[in-house]
Amino acid sequence: MWLAIFAAMLLVSVGGAVYLVRGVHRFSFLKKLGEKHRLLSWVLSAALLSLTGFFALINSWTVIVVLIHLFVFWLVCDIIAAVYRKITGRERVRNYAGAAAIVFTAVYLGIGWYLAHHVVIREYSFTSPKLSGENIKAVLIADSHIGITLDGDEFAVQAERIAGLDPDIVFIAGDFVDDDTPKADMEKACDALGQLHPRLGTYFSFGNHDKGYSDYRGYTADDVAARLEENGITVLTDECADAGDRLYIIGRKDKYEENYGSGRASMEELMRNAAGDRYTVVLDHQPNAYDEEAAAGADLVLSGHTHGGHLFPAGYIGLAFGANDRIYGKERRGNTDFLVTSGISGWAIPFKTGTVSEIVVISISGE
Repeated sequence: MWLAIFAAMLLVSVGGAVYLVRGVHRFSFLKKLGEKHRLLSWVLSAALLSLTGFFALINSWTVIVVLIHLFVFWLVCDIIAAVYRKITGRERVRNYAGAAAIVFTAVYLGIGWYLAHHVVIREYSFTSPKLSGENIKAVLIADSHIGITLDGDEFAVQAERIAGLDPDIVFIAGDFVDDDTPKADMEKACDALGQLHPRLGTYFSFGNHDKGYSDYRGYTADDVAARLEENGITVLTDECADAGDRLYIIGRKDKYEENYGSGRASMEELMRNAAGDRYTVVLDHQPNAYDEEAAAGADLVLSGHTHGGHLFPAGYIGLAFGANDRIYGKERRGNTDFLVTSGISGWAIPFKTGTVSEIVVISISGE
């Protein structure tokens, strides 16, 4: 589905670029130039739009995102301007619509840049009779995708913030690294997690990008797991672990494995060894097995993957097509609580619109 969305984005950006060149050509200085040098005016219009190509210094997807937003906002401004001219009977004199579209796009994506790079702390609380007399403070992060908004050193700064929260337990719900995360940054981020030392441990499950969709980054998922384990992090791949006497942690293989990997165990299999009197936390990167996990009797399921929608309205499109059971936040089905974080970073695109980058603090206590 995401490949179809990206293909559509590419087509829209190409078609939008043609529309935008025409829009840029409506500015007065280019129209005047066109009276004497028609071809030159069009070349200059295309050259001005091509300045968005500087975003390729980040990556090609960023260029596409900027072009799509500029196209959509320009189209909306053109429609509003056309309606205004029809109502008032005025003719187009200056390209106010184009100027407004450029300013609005810059402000909108500027805010999106800030939301992606500024990591906030969000808090949630859950209760269970299984934890009577206890109050456990957990921290959840996901989707660091090391390299897009957080390199290894910047992730280490966020790890220091997590340490300052003094959690009892830390959960990492996948996509810790990306397809092109440099090895040095991966190692720095793993080492930073090794400095946390929560009393009940740090637990990691893989996401779809941790194993990589290519082999050019110079290391494997096994190398990531080995570095994490060297730093005292428990890596769970369809495996379970006791966290003290009251917590049972299950780390699922990513759903990607069902179609493109070695498959993954069912929740029924993973829950067989879970004692009924222990609070069971499931790490499942993609939030799209809610009915299965609720039926199996999990207490709390923690996910990432959606990035809170990342770019509006992409998350809602995915939800409409059934790609995920939830985009963001918490939900309860039966006796199972579900929580999806928007992630501490995001994939490929250094903007977040309609969502934030976050560290999640979870309080789990007895009723």
